[in-house]
Amino acid sequence: MNTQLLIDTARKLVADNKGLLAMDESNPTCDKRFAKLNIPQTLEARRAYRELIVTTPGLGECISGAILYDETIRQQKKDGTPFLKVLTDAGIIPGIKVDAGAKDLAAHPGEKITEGLDGLRDRLAEYFQMGARFAKWRAVLTIGDDIPSRSCIEANAHALARYAALCQEAGMVPIVEPEVLMDGDHTLEVCRKVTEEVLRNVFIQLNCQRVMLEGMILKPNMVLPGLTCPPRQEVKEVGIGEQQYQVRLTDRQPDEEQDIDEVADITVKTLWRTVPAAVPGIAFLSGGQSAELASARLNLMNLRFKSQLPWAVSFSFARAIQQPALEIWRGLEANVKAAQQALLHRARCNRAARRGEYTAAMEKK
Repeated sequence: MNTQLLIDTARKLVADNKGLLAMDESNPTCDKRFAKLNIPQTLEARRAYRELIVTTPGLGECISGAILYDETIRQQKKDGTPFLKVLTDAGIIPGIKVDAGAKDLAAHPGEKITEGLDGLRDRLAEYFQMGARFAKWRAVLTIGDDIPSRSCIEANAHALARYAALCQEAGMVPIVEPEVLMDGDHTLEVCRKVTEEVLRNVFIQLNCQRVMLEGMILKPNMVLPGLTCPPRQEVKEVGIGEQQYQVRLTDRQPDEEQDIDEVADITVKTLWRTVPAAVPGIAFLSGGQSAELASARLNLMNLRFKSQLPWAVSFSFARAIQQPALEIWRGLEANVKAAQQALLHRARCNRAARRGEYTAAMEKK
C-alpha cells in the first residue's frame, strides 16, 4: 500500500475549495433520466451527454475529481480522445464507481445490502492501470417502521470497510458513502439518530479492517427530514387556574431559511460526534435535494463552522449539478453550449458554498 499516494490524493480531492462531480449513474438510471426528457436511450446518447460534461470549459476550476461508471471510463470524445485524458488535462482526478448496486437483504423486508465485493481486487487493479485514483461504494439505508435494523446497518458498514481496505491496497482512495435516504415521513430528529448510528458503525468497521483514515473521503447524507414528513405543529401552552393545556394552533409549513439553519446546525453536530479528525474531507451527496437548497445548506455549514472543523466540508453532487444542464441539453447538439454554461454555473455555486460565499443572488445571474 502506497501510504503517501493515498494521503496526497485524498487531500487533492478536497483542496482549494473544489468538490467532486458524481457522473457515475448506471446505464439503466441514465436511460430513465433520458426517457423523462424524450432523449434517446442509446449508447451514443449517453456518450454524447458525458462528452458534454467532461469538455465543459473551466470545469477544473471548481471540480477536483469526477466519479465515472464502467462504461464512461472506457469512452471517448467524438474525435477519439479518451475521457480520462480530457479530465486529467483539465486537472480533474478520475474516479470510478465499483459497487454492483443495492439488492434486497435476505430476511429483512424493505432493507438493502450493497453487493460487488466478489472480484473487486482484480477490478480495482484494472481501473488503477487505466488511470483511476479513487473509487466509490454506496450503501443505502431506509428509515421506516423498525428499520434500519442493526443487522442492515452492520452488514452495510462491514461491506463498506472491506471495500475501503481493498481500495487502499490497490493505491486508490475510497469514497465511503453510507446514505440514509430521504424517502419517508421521518422527522429531522429521527434522521439525526439514524445517521449518527450508521456513521458510528461505519467507523468501527473501518477500524476493524485497518483502513487508513487519512487516505479516505466520507460521502454522507446531510441530516434531513423525510420527503413526506408532515408539517410541524405549532403548539401553545395555555394556563387556566392550576391547569395547563397544550393547544395546537396550526400546522406550520417549514420556513426555508429556518430549514437551512437547522439542517446545517444538526448535520455538523452529528458529524462532530461521529467522524474522526483524521479523515481529510467530507463530501456530501445531494440525495434528491434541489440544486439551490443543496448549495445553500453546504454554504451555511462552511460559513458558520469552517474555522472549527477538523475536516474539509465539500460536495460530491450528481443531480444537484447535472440536472439543469440535462434539461437544457435534451439530446440536441445546438443546446450543448448553453447546457455547459448551466453545469459550470452550478459547479461555481458549490465552490462558493465551500467558501461560505454562496448567495441566492448568484442564481439570478
